[in-house]
Amino acid sequence: MSTLRHAAASGRISPLGLVFLVVASVGWGLNFPIMKNLLSEWPPLSSRGLSGIVGAAALALFAIYRGQTLAVPRAMWSRLLLVSMLTIGGWVAFMGLALLWLTASDAAVLGISIPVWVAVIAWPVLGEHVSVTRAVALLIALGGITVLIGGSGLDASLAKLPGILCALAGALCVGLGTVLTKHFPLAMPPLALAAWQVGLGCVPIAIIGLVVEQPQLAALSGIGWASMLYMTLVQFCVCYVCWFAALERLPAATASIGTLLVPVVGVLASAAMLHEPLGARELTALAVTLGGVALALRS
Repeated sequence: MSTLRHAAASGRISPLGLVFLVVASVGWGLNFPIMKNLLSEWPPLSSRGLSGIVGAAALALFAIYRGQTLAVPRAMWSRLLLVSMLTIGGWVAFMGLALLWLTASDAAVLGISIPVWVAVIAWPVLGEHVSVTRAVALLIALGGITVLIGGSGLDASLAKLPGILCALAGALCVGLGTVLTKHFPLAMPPLALAAWQVGLGCVPIAIIGLVVEQPQLAALSGIGWASMLYMTLVQFCVCYVCWFAALERLPAATASIGTLLVPVVGVLASAAMLHEPLGARELTALAVTLGGVALALRS
């Protein structure tokens, strides 16, 4: 574990870390159209919060099966709770709410701002300087947001404003939580860490959702249950384990730049699954995003 952290801190790129990063990014990208479709049957906070709790329980059982301890050192509880509420709770709540105003593809592309927050915060906190190449890559990626969101006209953009603010708030939470995870290492096995973070981050979201939204199980169709299953097992189990494993092997800014693949998968999957528009505006945004990803990986 300490060797992995030393490699990440020194800026080395681990091939296995990149594999974990791709798996997490593809899984999260597919979750956008799945979650958007689920909103027609269940409200956002309840669906995301409850699936997260079940996913955390499944991760905990798997960790025990693999012989990993779930014990948390007493001195680590405060930072574990803080990071969990930011990285998991903030993203789950804000991005779920954002989908009430945004299409799945718009929400996916707005998640691209995560590397911006990570790069800015990691500079003073972790000493990870923003190289010229990486800065250019981030600016190119941000250009994708301008094309996708601003290309619909002022009135359409203002109508989407609550969703845009929610999506950016979720991205900011993830960025801050990512940097804090690197600054205050959580010395736990990945499965156990994922179980605690997902659980601690989703419990308050689920409670708020049950009180405010009052969801009904009878409202879920077969597709709705399948969507909940995907969110539970893939989004919260597979993806978060891979994300934490990638963070152990990659610099914080590099890991977050790699998640620029998420909006690419999200836009393409939304067009295929939900028949959302995939015209010149969306394709231009995708091309700009891919350019940013390619340039970032070269750096």
